[in-house]
Order: sequence, then structure tokens, then C-alpha cells
Amino acid sequence: DDSQAGIDTTGSPQCRHRRGTMYIIFLKFGPNRSRAGQWMTEHMHWIQQGIDDCVFLAAGSLDDARGGAVLAASAARNVLLTRVQQDPFVVHGVVVADVHAIAPSLMAPGMAELLGHGRSPKVVS
Repeated sequence: DDSQAGIDTTGSPQCRHRRGTMYIIFLKFGPNRSRAGQWMTEHMHWIQQGIDDCVFLAAGSLDDARGGAVLAASAARNVLLTRVQQDPFVVHGVVVADVHAIAPSLMAPGMAELLGHGRSPKVVS
């Protein structure tokens, strides 16, 4: 049920996003960094599933090989935190997740459309 997941059903037909909050998830290497190769396939599947579910917008590596980051939207915080705890890298201590909420007040036109914000917040062109 979309209302339980905190998803705004007024967004784009492909991905419906929760208005207002975005998240940056930092996945910094943890005590079991050396086991990353063992869990990489499952971790990448977890990321792809988040993209397919329209929760994750982008993911990539941090500089200096310190871990990774995920840009997320559309999930209520508690739903997102549950999803993050299911990442095989988190489960096996390869990374430690640090989730930060952002309430965008300015954004590029393409980002506003992607998030289903229309004209609010202020779009900078």
C-alpha cells in the first residue's frame, strides 16, 4: 500500500515520489571491508532493486575508496531505514550506513520534475 510506504501517488507515472524529503545515504567502509568482494553481487542487486522500486535515484562510489553513497527519495524514513538495514554490505559489516534527510528548497528543473515537485520548491534555472 503506497500510503503505508509514505509514497506520494501524485508523482510521475513511472515513479511516484514522496514530496519534500530526499536522503543521502553514506555507506562508509566498516570492520569487514575485506569481505566486500564476497557480498558485491548481492549489494549491487540491492541497489538495483532500490532503483527499480523508485526509492533510489542514484548510487556510486565515494572518493578515495571510502565507500559509497546513495541518493534516495519516495520512502518514509522508517521504510528507508529498514531497506538500508537489508543491504548485504550493512548486514555483514562491510559498510556502516549513515542516513541524512534533506528538505530541498532549491533544485534544478530536471530534479524537480523527477521528484514530482512541479514548481515547488523554487526551481533554479
